[in-house]
Amino acid sequence: MSSPAATSIVWFRDDLRLDDNPALVRAVELGLPVTVVYILDEESEGIRPLGGAARWWLHHSLSALAAELELAGSSLVLRRGPAARIIRDLVHETGAGHILWNRRYGGPERAVDASIKEWAEAAGIEAASFQGSLLFEPLSITTGGGGPYRVFTPFWRACLAAGEPRLPFDAPAALPSPAVGRRKHPHSDALESWSLLPVSPDWSKGLAETWEPGEAGAHGRLKDFLDGPAEEYGTGRDVPGIDGTSRLSPHLRFGEVSPFRVWHALRQRFPGQAPADVGIFRSEIGWREFCWQLLFVNPQLATRNYRPEFDRFAWEEPSKAELGAWQQGRTGYPLVDAGMRQLWRTGWMHNRVRMAAASFLVKNMLADWRLGEQWFWDTLVDADAASNPANWQWVAGSGADASPYFRIFNPVTQSKKFDPDGRYLRQYVPEIAALSDKAIHEPWKSGEAAGGYPPPLVSLPESRERALETYQRLKDGR
Repeated sequence: MSSPAATSIVWFRDDLRLDDNPALVRAVELGLPVTVVYILDEESEGIRPLGGAARWWLHHSLSALAAELELAGSSLVLRRGPAARIIRDLVHETGAGHILWNRRYGGPERAVDASIKEWAEAAGIEAASFQGSLLFEPLSITTGGGGPYRVFTPFWRACLAAGEPRLPFDAPAALPSPAVGRRKHPHSDALESWSLLPVSPDWSKGLAETWEPGEAGAHGRLKDFLDGPAEEYGTGRDVPGIDGTSRLSPHLRFGEVSPFRVWHALRQRFPGQAPADVGIFRSEIGWREFCWQLLFVNPQLATRNYRPEFDRFAWEEPSKAELGAWQQGRTGYPLVDAGMRQLWRTGWMHNRVRMAAASFLVKNMLADWRLGEQWFWDTLVDADAASNPANWQWVAGSGADASPYFRIFNPVTQSKKFDPDGRYLRQYVPEIAALSDKAIHEPWKSGEAAGGYPPPLVSLPESRERALETYQRLKDGR
């Protein structure tokens, strides 16, 4: 049993914030000193190590969290290694009587959490978890038959009918010091010792110019969205050359702002009947929820086809040069290349362009969707374990509620429609910046000088026909 001088351990994971943090609220209610810990766990069975861009974000987000905790009178303990062992070590070091965290929903993460709860119960220690990352937890919303939804629209309709999500909790004004009686404050790793930042090559400049990781950055981004693009989100989200989206995705991925805070900020900003465009944005929050439900039921979503018949699909192995051309933005199709270069420079890509770039890889190049998922996992600051594979499987046709096999995004048509003046293309593909608005979408046809820009990697009509034939063979069971 814990002594009167015991501490409460609050284990931060994908919830790097003080605002609306249910585990932290519970710790304050207990009235005990609080030990706040973040564990970089890359060793527990099945845990997927973060990609390079996410590691950059994590470094800066932890730095910001440590500063916020210091202002609140506390500090952040950093440890690296298997989470179950480190939590046990911390309990022994601090005499903690309570271990508190907000829930995670990936299979390996749930297994780690369950093992800690089992150990804590046997040791007479309270281990409690809370809902802090999703508005609707997996399997809290089910079909009439009690199973998980496989199609988004009825899933989201059921979520909206389930009642308003809870109100967010305010951040605690102060946190009790983690010093516990005569015990020493537990040691903390130096953040720099984790080597999360890129070294060779150091591509972090573009990320630093684009993002402000941390809770303050998240709330600033939310305010800018509400004051700006929110009312015209339905149309603005499709135009890559303007700031028409929320860009909240990495902040949500690392839990620097909660979906409850976002939801109710929308309610406060648009009371009563909200504009239709705001409803469209809410549905994008719904897609995030849907993807996490898919992962909860299918823990191997990043490696296994959701639809098992796709195990027979005749993917073609791209050459190293072909895959490199896609990764580096050298396919010869400006919209795809602009997106892939934006990704490398900023760790993010506009969603409309993501679909076009992904479709080009899996349908025009017929490359396995897992190659794209792995690249995005390494290069996106917002890559999470649910949305990244679910969206790649959606494009490939192998996922839940997937894009139909015959839907093949034409990057030329897409850029003419959504970037007609080439603003986005010129920003990220400077070789073609001098081309006319008409020529910039198809530089190989123009006869104008394109500054060494490569010719098309594949023919769009021929590769489309090849893809349709391959998908049809799968459909026919051949």
